[in-house]
Amino acid sequence: MDLSELESRISNDVSPVSAARELLRERYNSDAEAFRQGADVRALVQSRADTVDTVLRLTWNRYPFSSSPDIALVAVGGYGRGELHPHSDIDLLILTKAGIEDSWHEDLGAFVTLLWDLRLDIGHSVRSIEENKKAAREDVTILTNLLETRTIAGPDELRHELSEQVYSDNVSSDRDYFIAKREEQRERHNKYGDTEYNLEPNVKGSPGALRDIQTIGWITKRHFGLQNIADLTRFSILTEEEHQILFQGETFLWQLRYGLQLLADRNENRLLFDHQRALAQMLGYRDEGKRLGVELMMQSYYRTVLALAELTDVILQYYDEAILGTGTEDDIQPLNKRFQMRNLYIEAVNNQVFAYAPYAIMEIFVLMAHHPEIKGIRATTIRSLRAHRHLIDDAFRCDLAVTTLFMELLRTPHSLDQTLSAMKKYNVLGRYLPEFGQIIGQMQHDLFHIYTVDAHTMRVIRNMVRLGGTEAQSEYPLASRLIHRLPKLETLFIAGLYHDVAKGRGGDHSELGAIDAEAFCERHHLSERDTKLISWLIENHLLMSMTAQRKDISDPDIIHDFAQSVPSQAHLDYLYVLTVCDISATNPKLWNTWRASLLRQLYIEAKRALRRGTETPVNRHEWVSATQSEAREILHAQNMTDEQIDRIWETVDEDYFLQDSTVDIAWQTAAIIRHGDNPDPLVLIRDTRGGPTDGYSQIIIYMKDRVALFAATTAVLEQLNLNIVDARISSSAGPCSISSYVVLDDQSQPLGVDPARKERVRTRLIEELDDPDDYPNIIHRRTPRQLKHFAFPTEVTFSNDTVNQRTVMEVITPDRAGLLARIGQVLLEHRVRLANAKIATLGERVEDVFFVTDENGEPLRDPGKCHDLQRDLCKMLDDIQ
Repeated sequence: MDLSELESRISNDVSPVSAARELLRERYNSDAEAFRQGADVRALVQSRADTVDTVLRLTWNRYPFSSSPDIALVAVGGYGRGELHPHSDIDLLILTKAGIEDSWHEDLGAFVTLLWDLRLDIGHSVRSIEENKKAAREDVTILTNLLETRTIAGPDELRHELSEQVYSDNVSSDRDYFIAKREEQRERHNKYGDTEYNLEPNVKGSPGALRDIQTIGWITKRHFGLQNIADLTRFSILTEEEHQILFQGETFLWQLRYGLQLLADRNENRLLFDHQRALAQMLGYRDEGKRLGVELMMQSYYRTVLALAELTDVILQYYDEAILGTGTEDDIQPLNKRFQMRNLYIEAVNNQVFAYAPYAIMEIFVLMAHHPEIKGIRATTIRSLRAHRHLIDDAFRCDLAVTTLFMELLRTPHSLDQTLSAMKKYNVLGRYLPEFGQIIGQMQHDLFHIYTVDAHTMRVIRNMVRLGGTEAQSEYPLASRLIHRLPKLETLFIAGLYHDVAKGRGGDHSELGAIDAEAFCERHHLSERDTKLISWLIENHLLMSMTAQRKDISDPDIIHDFAQSVPSQAHLDYLYVLTVCDISATNPKLWNTWRASLLRQLYIEAKRALRRGTETPVNRHEWVSATQSEAREILHAQNMTDEQIDRIWETVDEDYFLQDSTVDIAWQTAAIIRHGDNPDPLVLIRDTRGGPTDGYSQIIIYMKDRVALFAATTAVLEQLNLNIVDARISSSAGPCSISSYVVLDDQSQPLGVDPARKERVRTRLIEELDDPDDYPNIIHRRTPRQLKHFAFPTEVTFSNDTVNQRTVMEVITPDRAGLLARIGQVLLEHRVRLANAKIATLGERVEDVFFVTDENGEPLRDPGKCHDLQRDLCKMLDDIQ
């Protein structure tokens, strides 16, 4: 239908709802299609506001009150700016001169009801000018909304009169408003972790996003009375370059927000995983080599908000001086010939410092490191820094004065992560180290790496700095001791800075990063020994975590192989600290007491191996004999006889004595002896402290051996909402087997925090496992929302462990409920026995390692059997919903 005809119907039909909806729908669809075809998003945002203006104005004019000079319909907030995204809130003020007249009540009620019938997200208020003044004094949010107004219908004089009142000190002083908005911004940033690098950022509220731009606009309007932020250039607050950064950044964020709301079909501002891939495709981002289109889009987002964050810092600092600093005397402290502190902000003595002494671009950050009282860089100096960043070229990077300053920065005891983050924020670090510049804003589209590569790197450096303080001693006891033994901390910092610098290039990022680090070391004149150490650390920075999490570190041969890869005790110390800092900076949920205990155990055993000499590996038989001798002494003290002990030990293989501590073996053996010939399963549960399972609960099950036992046990534990982090099934020559599980509850706590629940778990296991006919069906639970967007095919690979005569089966698959029980079910169907399991959940990704044998305890040597097992595992796991 012709738009003019629809407008006529809105004005004249008995009920305008149908025509109004049709007009809104047609313009919505037309604008949406134009957006998909690449139309200017600014024009579309304005078009949406114009369309809603038309509908509201025509609807308003249907009522008798519309002709009164004492009432007007006013757009406020974002809509008041003339900005309206497809599903944005439409904030309206029905503004009266002195209150609502009696004759308006019924018609105003009908008007508001009609607005609801239009199915728009309308928020409205009805206030007089005086009531608005009172509300604005009491609520800074209302005051802010009233700074951005447009008259949609009715006399514009009312809005002008309101604006004069709102901009006056009678409502709020310039100073009070600035303080309130700055505090509001601080609280909002804290809500989002005070970082631009959220995995699912909010394009409206996250640091550096649209709300920060709007905050500048609000403060500007209150301070200058401006209606357009572009007018800042008139007051020399913004340079033309800064205005372009602001304008282009806002345009890009509008594109994201507009497309996001089209995809979500609602007022959505969060870049959820549900929409990221589709939005990237809508905006024309395509995969480039190994880089996904969605990763390229998110890198554009992160780089944009980083630039905007830098700019908002400059502008807000200007306002801080102009609004809060008026009438106060500056406190100036000289630092050297080139820099001084003004009110605790560092500044260049003149704007040409960087031009005649380019090394001062590095020097300013070294001074910040030496003077922790400095709050930041003054706005004028930030601008000068930006104007001279082009001087950071190859000659600058090789300048001895510059490289000396950078090494001084790394060696200065201070919060290095904060200084490097400032260098990154002002685009100095990425220019000085171009290889680092390539990873700024680079994300990996998964739930394991929840930070961009550069943000992760800064967190690694932060963890290294924290290890030197007392607050880290409880969380990282071993690493916090070792950090003080490392001869050169700058060596560790460089390894941390470069360990992931080659991600996204293709190839092995560890090897490529080591090459980049060697070039850095050469340029910065490090010794050959330090260069080799740094290169080795980067090339092997995953070695320790992969060994601890994916191999059986109770096996002396595994320890020996690992120790052979480590050249010295110093290398082991550096590697342990780097590994701890790396894991805990990857994902807050990844670092826990279980991983900590695995790494600590690997470190201690490798340290012993290095002292003993890697050319003389441990004799397995001697190890087993020593363990048995120590455990036997403990059992003798409890009046257990050798006959009772041997009756149990003769039924287990020697691996049993390699994987548990002497105390654990004695505890389990004594319990089994006391259990006697009782046909019911023996279930032992205890929380552990001070050992490999520190901070977890250990469940020991001794019962008649059945091939379905693993599948049944994991099914019960998963039904009880217990998270299994480790599983071991000791092979037995007798009728019974000993299985061990290390678990946490759904709150990541050991069961000891709830003794009653511990007893319920024990009782449930006994009841379910005593009869195979009672083994439960696997409970299907809904897959979490985020995991649905990271589905990938299951991978199953096999290799043979010739030393221990078993097959290593690795399963990589998306995480979901019932996973271990399903794997156990398939192993059961193929008559494959489980000896041990290493459970590792990495975000949405499970990387579990199972040590299996055939029915006779031999490795799986038949390729056909392995193929069939692989096929059925993949089918079973990929079919789980």
